[in-house]
Formats: sequence, C-alpha cells, structure tokens
Amino acid sequence: MAEITHRTLRVAGRPTHVAEAGEGPLVVLVHGFPELWYSWRHQLTGLADAGFKVVAPDMRGYGGSPGPAEADQYTIHHLVGDIVALIGALGADRAVVAGHDWGSQVAWHTALLRPDLVSGVGGMSIPYRPRAGLPPLPAMRRAMGEDFYMLRFQQPGPVDAELARDPAASVRRLLSATSGEAPPFDPVLPADGGFLDRCPEPDRLPGWLTEQDIAVYAEALAATGFTGGLNWYRNLHRNWDLTAPLNRARIQVPALYRAGDRDFVVQGTDHARLDAELRQWATQLRRTMILPDCGHRTQQERPAEVTAALADFASSLDSPRHP
Repeated sequence: MAEITHRTLRVAGRPTHVAEAGEGPLVVLVHGFPELWYSWRHQLTGLADAGFKVVAPDMRGYGGSPGPAEADQYTIHHLVGDIVALIGALGADRAVVAGHDWGSQVAWHTALLRPDLVSGVGGMSIPYRPRAGLPPLPAMRRAMGEDFYMLRFQQPGPVDAELARDPAASVRRLLSATSGEAPPFDPVLPADGGFLDRCPEPDRLPGWLTEQDIAVYAEALAATGFTGGLNWYRNLHRNWDLTAPLNRARIQVPALYRAGDRDFVVQGTDHARLDAELRQWATQLRRTMILPDCGHRTQQERPAEVTAALADFASSLDSPRHP
C-alpha cells in the first residue's frame, strides 16, 4: 500500500497543508464540512496504488490550512482559486478534481471556471446544478422555513460555539447522524434547539467510523474551531452574486457523480430524473452511481466502490503532464 506523506505548501499566499501519495497523473481531492484531508484517507492510498499522484489538502479554514477571520474571504472564487493555485504549486498542467459535500461545489466550479486545468471532475453527494434564478437564502426560507440548518448557519456565533464546545462529541454525533446506518437526517432544526439536537449521541459508531478517526478530526477542530468551515455557508448569497456571469453555464469536461441512496441531500429524489438533470448541465457526464444503504459520507462509507470508480474514471481520461 502506498504511503501517505504530509507537507505544507504556500498556496495563494497562505500555508496549506496537503496529504499526498503516489506518482503519476494528478488527482486532487477536496473535502467537505466539517472534515479534513483525512476524509479521503482510503482514496489517497487506493488511487496511488492505481498509478496516480493523489493530493488532498486541508481546505481554507481547516486543520493545517488557516484561513482569514473575515467571512467574505471564503467565497467560491477564493475556494476555486485555492485549487487552481494548488495545481500550479504542484507543477501540473491539469488534474482530475473530485470533491465531497462542499468540496463538490468547489470541484464543479473549478471545472466550470477553469476547464483548461481540469481533465475530469467528480462530485460526491452534491450534484452540479446551475445558478438558480432566485437568491438562495430566500429560496431556502420559502422551501424549508427559517430553521433550515443552512439558514441557521448564517448567524455567526451560536452554532460556532455549539460545535466547538466539545469537538469530539460534535464530530461523533454529526458523522454518525448523517451516516447511512442512522435514521433519516432532518435538516430542519427545532425552533428552540440547536444543530446538534438533530445529531443524537449514537449507541454505537457506524461500521466505517472509529474512535481513532474521530480523534483525528477532533484534534484539528479543537485547534481551529468550526468558524472557518461555517464561513463557507455564510457566502451563499455572495456566491450567487459573484456567479451571475455563469447563469445557466454548463460543465463541459468529463464528469462523474456518486451519492448514497440514504444521503439526506438526494434522499427521495428520483434517480433517473437526477441523472437526466445532471446530463443537461454536465454535458460529458460519464456515469451517475447511487450507492445502496449509503449516507452522506460517501467516500468513507463506501471506500472501495468510490476508489474504484475514481480510478476507472481517471484512467479513461487523457493523461495530464505529471507534476
């Protein structure tokens, strides 16, 4: 099995911690909330063994990649810029870019904004959808009410403190509650409660998660807090303004999509319709795969299937120059 190594690079003027493994065409893996490079631990070794150089950064505001204090420094332009700068810092011409959760949004938009640098794009959990005609926050209020979790995340302070009070417990409860082994996750919070009220303490951990895994996340989040990651959500409206020139834009590089059938993001969605919508907006979509009995933590819950799919996908593309 390939060895995972770590180093800190200067990316977009900031220190960025990366985990990397292997040699070959470059694959960049982008994590979501509230995670780290570690959410790709299985793919780092698996893809390296398949002949790729695999790099998973701690994204802006997480772990070994400290971010600015100001929330407006976490827009989609900043996050895509970090991936663009990372590809350059690694000495590559192009890369396969794959993301999970918020990382999917970054991956999709990297492919959209810089197709010259992206030989293929993969999304886990969050499908690509074009910029909506309505601003996102009013649309969420209309569809889900004021207590939808993303709307609650807009207010700095309360959820930051709630999650930071006990990082290990927060990680344990959040990852367990959004797993495919848990009851369906309700993203609408109780009016008189907090986010963790929807994430009960589990009787036992999901089979894919260990106390050692939780300790890795908790150590990093105890040091940094959760505000950097929450600031990604606090730019939803700003991102809508910034992406006005991309209205109804299509992704035109080869694409791949994976999600769990028990992921609250797509649960209850007609899979054929989801695939058809993706193909409308990602014109070179190779495949949509819905993984049975899998929740939101796609690449951790189904590591072998996700690694194999990414390896097959990356192998099918024109190889970029090796870094």
